[in-house]
Amino acid sequence: MIYLLGGSGYVGSAYQALLQRKGLPFRNVRRADFDYTNLAALTELLRREKPAFLINAAGYTGKPNVDACELHKAECIMGNAVLPGTIAQACADAGVPWGHVSSGCIYTGARPDGTGFTETDTPNFSFRTDNCSFYSGTKALGEEVLAGAPNVYLWRLRIPFNQVDYPRNYLTKLLRYANLLDAENSISQLDEFVAATFACWEKRVPFGIYNVTNPGHVTTREVVALIKKTGVSNKDFKFFSDEAEFMRTAAKTPRSNCVMNSTKLAATGIKLTEVHEAVERDLRRWVKAV
Repeated sequence: MIYLLGGSGYVGSAYQALLQRKGLPFRNVRRADFDYTNLAALTELLRREKPAFLINAAGYTGKPNVDACELHKAECIMGNAVLPGTIAQACADAGVPWGHVSSGCIYTGARPDGTGFTETDTPNFSFRTDNCSFYSGTKALGEEVLAGAPNVYLWRLRIPFNQVDYPRNYLTKLLRYANLLDAENSISQLDEFVAATFACWEKRVPFGIYNVTNPGHVTTREVVALIKKTGVSNKDFKFFSDEAEFMRTAAKTPRSNCVMNSTKLAATGIKLTEVHEAVERDLRRWVKAV
């Protein structure tokens, strides 16, 4: 039996779909049915039912975007920093291995030599560097809370997308925003992300941190070019002149734009599609919202 926390969210729903396709028994543990933020209750549940593995896709991201986290700081820190620590303690006490959906948004830019950040690089977009959004700060803090925890995977997700038109989908956001910021990023194809992370458990790769992004990186303008190339939209996409204009007119908090290195995951034999190829593929099979 696999336990899934946060199964009703954008990423959690993709995990549910994956487990259903695989025909694996799982329990979507919903906050409405069970308060998994309660350490004693969660520990007792895990000791009693002994799931083979637990996936934590719960957290606080803010709707419609991370600006909302600036208004709901208590919920954000509870969901992204306190909850992972609670789950870690419960899983350790019950002897249950688990995986945590973290974020690559704890970085900004690239390494000094221009290459992508690796799993051993210290986050540079966090409370400790005093340059981040509250969301990114709490996700970095969550990783600190889990440092040294036994039998846990930390899977770093970045700007998820797939072929299904949905408000949380990066491609949908580009289609709907009035103005876009041209930035360079590593991003994660959602269905490949959940398959790759679960494969970590299936293949019993070593526990630890993994950057789970599609190899390479892409600019906003490159994605827009692919949107037009595939015929998904031919609208006149407008861009901010620079990040300063974006911050002055459209954002309440800084955004993470960064390049990540995913070779550690690939070395385990778990590989994702090159990013440009993945974006074009999903645009060619685009499922527009009804």
